[in-house]
Amino acid sequence: MEQLAVAWRAMVLDRDGEADVRDLPGIAVRWADCRFAFWNCVTLTEAGVDGALLERRLREAGDIMRSKKQLGFLWVFEELIGDGARAGLEAAAERAGLVYAFPGTGMAGDLLPLPEPVHPELTFVRVSTDEHLQAYADINSRAYGFALEDGRDGLVGSALWKDGVHAYLGLRDGVPVTCAATVEADGRLFVVLVATDPGWERRGYGEAVTRKALHEGARATGLTRATLHATAAGAPVYPRIGFRPNSPMHFFALKG
Repeated sequence: MEQLAVAWRAMVLDRDGEADVRDLPGIAVRWADCRFAFWNCVTLTEAGVDGALLERRLREAGDIMRSKKQLGFLWVFEELIGDGARAGLEAAAERAGLVYAFPGTGMAGDLLPLPEPVHPELTFVRVSTDEHLQAYADINSRAYGFALEDGRDGLVGSALWKDGVHAYLGLRDGVPVTCAATVEADGRLFVVLVATDPGWERRGYGEAVTRKALHEGARATGLTRATLHATAAGAPVYPRIGFRPNSPMHFFALKG
């Protein structure tokens, strides 16, 4: 959760210097209010939350989300919810006007440095131009089911992603098909926006480009620990690199 709060502060302020970046009691707001839904984030921050407090925080989070122009997600780390309240999380969210969107898993590992990664079908290119950023955005949009313009609204034109983020494209025959990035966040490398074009999945591309982003990020920063938030599709991949799960995650959106 702390890694999310630190990394997403940089991401949303890069998108909009006046973005809503607040640390409220029990809630962190990281909301760029752009079309790229992943840059519109609210997360719960207290540990050991009981049922009554969970209901309150979910209502507050829903109210924040409803006040925005663009859609986004509430991220909930299960390990922060008290044992007695976990079973009622989804029902409490529904009462707050939220609907379950998809699951995730928080992972971390002391795994760096990694050897120089190779894949027989890929070449790796660091993101350094708006053309690269558009390709990176488009791969994420296709992988996560967003409109292409939504992904581009989150990344194209970013200075941070061309310099401060170790972002890489994997090219097959010169065509970008996969991508991954790492960024320094509070003494860790945080893995962000890993995606593979749906037409090129199950070839080891996502693992290879993630290894590349980790390798280059560690070489640049000297950091040895990394964290990430995995989707269900990515969760089986990361343990092969050395990550270990630490907290189930739940993503909620506003009811339609």
